[in-house]
Amino acid sequence: MSSMPPNMPPNMPPGGGVPPPPYDSKTQWRAYREQQKAAWRAQRDAWRAQRHTWKANYIGFYGPRVPSAIGPILLVGAGVIALLVVSGRLDAGAFWAWYGQWWPLLLIGAGVALLGEWALDMRRRIPVRRSGSFVGILIFLGILGAMAAAHNHFYMGPFHGDFGDGDFFNTFGLPEHDSDQPVDNRQIPANASIEIRVPRGDVSITASDQANLEVQAHEVAYAGSDEAAKKIFTAEQAQVTVNGAAVTIQSPANERGRVNLSVTVPKTAHVTVNAGWDNVTASGLGAGIDITARGDVHLSSIAGPVVAHFVSGRHDVFAAQDVQGDITLEGNVNDVTLSDIKGGISQSGDIPGDVSMANVTGPVHLHTSVTTLDAAALSGDLTLNDDDLRIAGAKGQVRVTTHSKDVDLSQIDGDTIVEDRDGAIRVEAVGTYSVEAKNSKGDVEITLAPNASATVDGRTHNGAVITDFALTVSGDEDKTVSGRIGGGAARIVLSSDNGDLHIKKGSAILPDAPLPAATAQPNAPNERHLKSSKTLPAQPVTQ
Repeated sequence: MSSMPPNMPPNMPPGGGVPPPPYDSKTQWRAYREQQKAAWRAQRDAWRAQRHTWKANYIGFYGPRVPSAIGPILLVGAGVIALLVVSGRLDAGAFWAWYGQWWPLLLIGAGVALLGEWALDMRRRIPVRRSGSFVGILIFLGILGAMAAAHNHFYMGPFHGDFGDGDFFNTFGLPEHDSDQPVDNRQIPANASIEIRVPRGDVSITASDQANLEVQAHEVAYAGSDEAAKKIFTAEQAQVTVNGAAVTIQSPANERGRVNLSVTVPKTAHVTVNAGWDNVTASGLGAGIDITARGDVHLSSIAGPVVAHFVSGRHDVFAAQDVQGDITLEGNVNDVTLSDIKGGISQSGDIPGDVSMANVTGPVHLHTSVTTLDAAALSGDLTLNDDDLRIAGAKGQVRVTTHSKDVDLSQIDGDTIVEDRDGAIRVEAVGTYSVEAKNSKGDVEITLAPNASATVDGRTHNGAVITDFALTVSGDEDKTVSGRIGGGAARIVLSSDNGDLHIKKGSAILPDAPLPAATAQPNAPNERHLKSSKTLPAQPVTQ
């Protein structure tokens, strides 16, 4: 007989009481999840406590973090410049040209500011740590500076002259409006000093025998209506100011237009031109000209000194003909063409294009990042490009230092000194003059008259020696050539690494005799190995 009371529920515990709840899987999962969340929260609180402890110890050792003033200064400076550009008070092209050249000053200024903050922090009773949140801004501004510098160097990029000459607006469908206006016509002192400032537009200058100033303007505006074009014409209108012998002709900058000026000045007036992105042409001036420009410059029949400053930006060609004075070129210019110069030439700056000179009476000095050249005078012509430097006709000493170019110097009536690398050297003297030619990784060829009087001292490494004269050649891998030709008056010193030495016997040519055009035979632009002549005398010495 069972001891369980009758009629009791199956889950009733023995002895009575409250029965346990039935098993529910959802309830059990919720309980398990709450336990896991509680454990995770406990672990999180422990981690936070540990991190706070580490941070407190770190701050106690290194000091609290405080913001740097460099970031706000950079933002304020960028905002001020942007406001000036948008409002038209600062020319965008001129700013980017300046920034591309001087952006490293930004890094210098940031470094000086950091040193100043460090000096102030050292005087604090509690050391602090400066925030570096400005580093990203500084890197971005540095990248912009590098891009602007690349544009200035290669004459291309997002800051090209379209922003300077107004065509940028025309490409967006704004029609072009033109207006021809007489600006001024008056008497001025014959020896006046005239300054012309045109930020956008061409400048054409001619000289007159009369003491008269005449200014004509061709105004261009890019606008959607005639009324808007008139406002641009008014804003960019050229103004003439005369103060005794000082004359100023100026056109205000306007990004939606340009002003082309035609100026007639007294022949004896001295002219200074500050041009923006466009071209300068001058002829007939009698007291010289000083030009600051980014575009093409063409000069003809100028008496007096010529000085041209090429600022960073777009500048294509400098050409001058019939100049009765010295020419000074400063800055980068793409191509240079000069002829009939009665003074000297001094140039400093890169020339990525071509150089052509002819009939220069005074000394010539060229200095680029690749080539340095000095010549006493050019009785013939000179050409210089990426591959070659050629002179056909020079009087006085010629000195050349370059690399990665073939150097061809012929009809040189003076001493010659040449140093080259990764190219070929060819020298032809027309008298008893000294020649020093040193070449790394290239051939050296020298042509002497049959009746030359010279002492020869040459060496080559990994090259051959070919001579048309009775000289002593010795050596194997390192060869030398030495000896005396005639009386040994001139000194010939030749040196080549990984190239040949070739001492040729030329034809008898008097130094002052006129030379036929066919005597100047430059090597082909890509020719790197100088070969011996097919009309060598019998039995040249080769080793």
